[in-house]
Amino acid sequence: MSQPANLDFGERSLIIHEQLRGKVGVFNKMAIQTRDDLSIAYTPGVARPCEVIAQDPSAARRLTLKANAVAVVTDGSAVLGLGNIGPLAALPVMEGKAMLFKQFANIDAWPICLDTQNPDEIIQTVRLIAPTFGGINLEDIAAPQCFKIEAALQDLGIPVFHDDQHGTAIVLLAALINASKVIGRPLESLKVVINGAGAAGTAIARLLRCVGHAESTCVPVAEIVVCDRKGAIRTMAPDPVILAMANPTPEIMPDEARRGGAAIVGTGRSDFPNQVNNVLAFPGIFRGALDSQATRITNEMKIAAAYALAEAVTGLTADRILPDPLDASVAPRIAAAVAAAT
Repeated sequence: MSQPANLDFGERSLIIHEQLRGKVGVFNKMAIQTRDDLSIAYTPGVARPCEVIAQDPSAARRLTLKANAVAVVTDGSAVLGLGNIGPLAALPVMEGKAMLFKQFANIDAWPICLDTQNPDEIIQTVRLIAPTFGGINLEDIAAPQCFKIEAALQDLGIPVFHDDQHGTAIVLLAALINASKVIGRPLESLKVVINGAGAAGTAIARLLRCVGHAESTCVPVAEIVVCDRKGAIRTMAPDPVILAMANPTPEIMPDEARRGGAAIVGTGRSDFPNQVNNVLAFPGIFRGALDSQATRITNEMKIAAAYALAEAVTGLTADRILPDPLDASVAPRIAAAVAAAT
């Protein structure tokens, strides 16, 4: 769709949203053109698959959309860099997430924006809607509530994954794996400073310290310093790797980081090299989990995803430690690794 070239991405996005009235919709997998079509898709024919599922609930995976459906659930309490803007204002982001699921993994995802920020109500609501879905992607829910919500839903029998925690940690680990190769330092020798102890920062720290992971499945870094608002960053070693992932405005802009001596710089944005963005991880992770009928996403699956993502890069350079976010080969590669680790 044509747009004035002099507008920034925000204004161009606003125009697109208004023209399309949202970015996702629903399509029919079969045409309804005759009375027979109607009788098969709806009454009386639809009664038969209902009877089969009533007798064998597992049949829903082969007779309904459940096997390929993911709910993208938010309360709007921690949206991008915008903060607590509420569920309605979060809807454009959830629509975008649903688009990415479809584009990169052919997964049908539904934005679910809940008008509550009470963790117990969110937990109960997700439990009530879970029968429709093969997976739950928790999105833009603030810490510490996100930890409680995700942990409480691990018994649903379908994968429940807080992308802001684990998707971020997986992509960052992949970036560190490749950055360590570029700068010639073993991963286990790195000292890491994490600026912020929220959902993503906590998950990154746990992943890099192998918390809850079998020793055979990951390599911990040498040291981690986690900084909050009162914390202090120590002096960086020579040739530091800076991954400034705050969106939409990074903690430090790439040119400034390079002037300060950074050997490698990555951000969460698509208009700079080395985009450290969850889109590289979550489509493939859910594709692999759905295909293998996993009941949860394990630590082994997360580590497998990180290494598969790192290995998807050819021709490593300081400006290429991660694949292009539009690389269609990434999600299938991650899906295969996740399924194998199930």
